[in-house]
Amino acid sequence: MVSVIIPALNEEASVAKVVAIAKKSARVNEVIVVDDHSFDNTVAVAKKAGASVMTSTKLGKGASMLDGLTVATNDILVYIDADIENYEHNLIDLLVGPILEENCDFVKSTFERQAGRVTELVAKPLLSLLFPHALDFSQPLSGMIAGKRGFLERVDFENDYGVDIGILLDMIELGAKIKEVNIGAIENKMKQWQLLGPMAREVSRAILKRARLHPNFNLDLLQTTTMILDQMDLAVKESVVGLKKMAVFDMDNTVLKGRFIYEAAEKFHFSKELLDIISANDESFLITKLIAKLLKGFNIKQLIAVADGMDVVDDSAAVVEELKKRGYVVGIVSDSYNFVAAQVANRIGAHFSVANELEFSRAKATGEVKVPSCFIKTSRSKCNHNFCKSNVLLHLSEQYDIPLSNIVAIGDSENDVCMIKHAGIGVAFCSDNKLLNSVADKVIRERNFAPVLEFAK
Repeated sequence: MVSVIIPALNEEASVAKVVAIAKKSARVNEVIVVDDHSFDNTVAVAKKAGASVMTSTKLGKGASMLDGLTVATNDILVYIDADIENYEHNLIDLLVGPILEENCDFVKSTFERQAGRVTELVAKPLLSLLFPHALDFSQPLSGMIAGKRGFLERVDFENDYGVDIGILLDMIELGAKIKEVNIGAIENKMKQWQLLGPMAREVSRAILKRARLHPNFNLDLLQTTTMILDQMDLAVKESVVGLKKMAVFDMDNTVLKGRFIYEAAEKFHFSKELLDIISANDESFLITKLIAKLLKGFNIKQLIAVADGMDVVDDSAAVVEELKKRGYVVGIVSDSYNFVAAQVANRIGAHFSVANELEFSRAKATGEVKVPSCFIKTSRSKCNHNFCKSNVLLHLSEQYDIPLSNIVAIGDSENDVCMIKHAGIGVAFCSDNKLLNSVADKVIRERNFAPVLEFAK
């Protein structure tokens, strides 16, 4: 059978049609949408269409593709883009046919559409100088591909837009049997002009990275592309949801019934080591770094399974949906890990999540963790802690242009005290922490969020 993997970022308008095309093939028994931290309704739409959904471990199409490979269960995988609404009905069969019928290892699509600007201005000139044999393929940057797991596991997935050309060049280097198939005429979104610079540099980086592995690599060959790259190097500003109220939820023991790291410790038998770290240290940053080391070697599939096995508060999704109807931006702020927080945010329908960034390499935890800068104390901080959720609250207030007075914050532990104190309305949720309960504007004693709707108008 075949697994179809669909990397997606803010594709609520098209993702359902793409999922439907994937499910049309009798050869497909698994459709996975890997969400790259969308802030629209991509996740909800994909789930409704019948796909399983996971959140990427780090930003970037390539990282999403590798995450999909890690969790997929079949030996033949298809990748298709989420922003195309007019795929042929037999798209999947076109892509996997050469693998099943001709014993090909990798299939690259070509299609009837004017070649993109990055392909013509950057990729093809570089390939003609460094990898002329790659120009045998008419659409070297095509993202609709199929391959055998054994080969895909041996390629280097770039995190960004360089992933498609990188996979093709790696497959050629591996000696894979490759076939190009025509998948008909497609219409996808023209990339905004602001994106062309970053795309060009990422594609170039992927090509140059592989060129340097060859002894005849010569930097002088690249001078003709310098002017093009410099002219296209433009910054992209992050889009934000234009709402003017916000509700922020803690995750562990608030939205989740339990704490992720404790569940992981029990599942993977490091509970004693976890308790030793917590009891022997009182510096939160050090504790965060030491706990991350306990997760070294576990892959994203194992860790997400722990998170998915934990229950959320029963009315979480319903309350979040009602808050959104009332004009709230809804998010999760956690001192746990971003891949867990994002997964929980997807489950309850929140717009965003902010958490520590557990590092992964080829989908396995490295044991290292990064604390996002928005947690760190600045001259604008409301407290004296070096790392604090209240700093995240200030960051979100600025990012979304929402005053603190219009933010509702809900948490349960000592780590939430400053956030609860400085939010417009601070809510202590089923907490036995006396300090938190004393600084909170509202205290909820029962494990449901419905009371939030009484004052979050």
